[in-house]
Amino acid sequence: MAAAAASQRAPLAVRIDGALHCVLAAPVSALTDLPPFPTAAMDGYAVAGMGPWHVTTEEPLLAGADTRDIRLDPGYAVPIATGAAMPTGADAVLRREHAAVETALHGVRLYTLDPLTGLPNDTGGEVVAGTDVRPQGEECAVGDPLIATGTLVSPAIMGLAAAAGYDVLEVIPPPTVAVLVLGDELLERGVPRPGRVRDALGPMIPPWLAGIGARANPPIRVADTHRGLLDEIEDSTADVLITTGSTAAGPVDFVHDVLDHLGVHWLVDGVQVRPGHPMLLAVLPDGRPFIGLPGNPLAAVSGLVTLAAPVINAMRGADTREAHAQLTETVSSHPTDTRLIPVLLRDDLAHPLRYDGPAMLRSLALADALAVIPPHGGQRESSVEVLPIPGVSPGVR
Repeated sequence: MAAAAASQRAPLAVRIDGALHCVLAAPVSALTDLPPFPTAAMDGYAVAGMGPWHVTTEEPLLAGADTRDIRLDPGYAVPIATGAAMPTGADAVLRREHAAVETALHGVRLYTLDPLTGLPNDTGGEVVAGTDVRPQGEECAVGDPLIATGTLVSPAIMGLAAAAGYDVLEVIPPPTVAVLVLGDELLERGVPRPGRVRDALGPMIPPWLAGIGARANPPIRVADTHRGLLDEIEDSTADVLITTGSTAAGPVDFVHDVLDHLGVHWLVDGVQVRPGHPMLLAVLPDGRPFIGLPGNPLAAVSGLVTLAAPVINAMRGADTREAHAQLTETVSSHPTDTRLIPVLLRDDLAHPLRYDGPAMLRSLALADALAVIPPHGGQRESSVEVLPIPGVSPGVR
């Protein structure tokens, strides 16, 4: 249901260096052979025919040099560096450590080293054709498909696309997200004191959104007034708006009133999930998704993985897959609601963590995922769905 609150964003052509963490909107095929010409795979000598060889120059051919006008006849060699284009007529590369060079009356001569004695082989010597040469098109030929549509752009994909001849990539750009932190009782710094607690969500939510694939703006502190929240919503140009706190029905919980005043289309107004049951999802009159997260940290993360992640993935055109793991011990369940509990994932096993109250952060700081415990479920060795916590790689803590 959450994914229905948003549609995929329009594709955009961006420079390669701006495509990181975007989703490809078009496939990437090779615009050139890779390598585009035969190149030396090692430092040494490009050789033609049988040895010993006459070395034509002491200056090596370097990567980036144009060797099209250089030709080696059989019995000749030239020094060459790794990555340099092979000259016309060259058969192979004789590695520097396998070579011996001697200066004689008639010029510089190149020999292979005898593998048993380590001495120059003055009776000839042969290097098998193709040795230590990267042939043209070894990795791919022009037109070969390289990366499929829908792939998340990683640094390695950026490098491959550049090597294949691309300057720009067609991608689905990540949505921008405004994070509005509600709660006059929240402190931005220092130790909590009577009536005041530290804001834990302001520092957490933006990087978590980045882990989902969004670009979160710095959090904005909003006063506990209808006017304050209304002004921030109306002034924001972000693609998605997320609030923390004031989603329940308490005396200072005014998010519902503001959204009703704006005339939103309600999709989710509370869920049968603990923690996180007062989470909200609506669509603003201009079509932008609005997500209301509860103020308690673990409850807020529940809303992040169940509402924010599907919405953002739908906007990015990202594929999502269900993951499951086996509980290593029995956990308590709720008679009517689904529970989400922090777990460590190790080899398809979910290890429940102890501190799983709505306001607790201790287990969340260690967890890889939230395990979905259905009503009357949670038995040891049962298989449960696990929702990854954004920005955390399972098993690396």
